[in-house]
Amino acid sequence: MPLSHLAACEGRQSVLNPAGRDAQDVLGLIWVMFGGALLLWVLLGAIFVYVTRVEPREMPRRWGEALIIGGGVIFPVVLLGALLAYSLPMMAPQRAAEAGLKVHITAEQWWWRVDYELPDGRRITSANELRLPVGRRTGLVLNAHKVIHAFWVPALGGKVDMIPGRETYLSFQPEKPGVYRGQCAEFCGASHALMAFETVVMTPEDFAAWLKAEAADAAPPASGEAYRGAAVFAREGCGGCHTLRGTQARGQVGPDLTHVGSRKSLGAGILEMTEDHLSRFIAHTEALKPEVAMPGYDHLSLEDLRALAAYLKGLT
Repeated sequence: MPLSHLAACEGRQSVLNPAGRDAQDVLGLIWVMFGGALLLWVLLGAIFVYVTRVEPREMPRRWGEALIIGGGVIFPVVLLGALLAYSLPMMAPQRAAEAGLKVHITAEQWWWRVDYELPDGRRITSANELRLPVGRRTGLVLNAHKVIHAFWVPALGGKVDMIPGRETYLSFQPEKPGVYRGQCAEFCGASHALMAFETVVMTPEDFAAWLKAEAADAAPPASGEAYRGAAVFAREGCGGCHTLRGTQARGQVGPDLTHVGSRKSLGAGILEMTEDHLSRFIAHTEALKPEVAMPGYDHLSLEDLRALAAYLKGLT
């Protein structure tokens, strides 16, 4: 196979391009299990060729029984047992975490609620984006609302189901700063394929500065157009579903928008965060994300849409 055909195996959402300790362990396990499967296939293939092509004659009963028991029972059990013994010790570190920061992630339909729990118990709420410090193992507490989802960032670690009414756990130890794509990996409805998120791995110093800024209230409008956008936000009742800390908008139905303008993507990973995309998403939400709870606001004038997008993009 030409190397050019492997391009899809590279990039920020690939198990073959690990950026963390856990993903490296998973990749190592993949190669070991592939090697074990290849060994088993070659051995059984060789036996098949021998008895059908090299020596196609009646085999003594004792040899046949030895072949069946040895090659069909003992060898697979030993091989699979060795692979299991190799893989089981990897599970515990991927569920443990250092004391300190803990991240609670709840899968909604079809977006991600993200709460950073500080050592003192306070929580900082965000959405549709996960930020982690490099070189540190951070614990993730996973939940789901209504239906089963699955949390997966291939470049950083394994995949874990998110089950309504039950907490599951995972931890990551990133080793390379960068932006990596995560995805819901369990079919969860009409917009399952449109339920992604960015994972931003930062230096500890940059992460601490970001977390401090994320804990602040929403920024006030910085221009006349943004002031008009804030008025449109209030007039259309957006605060009934969304929160803007420091304002009267305290809705819990949709994503927290306090710092939405600083996020890498919009709509749970489906669009780049720009004013044009904000206008388009607000006006045609249902068309871009089928069966999402938010209605489209295509009744707004172009000027109101632009003003609202300018206001939201300024929430950094």
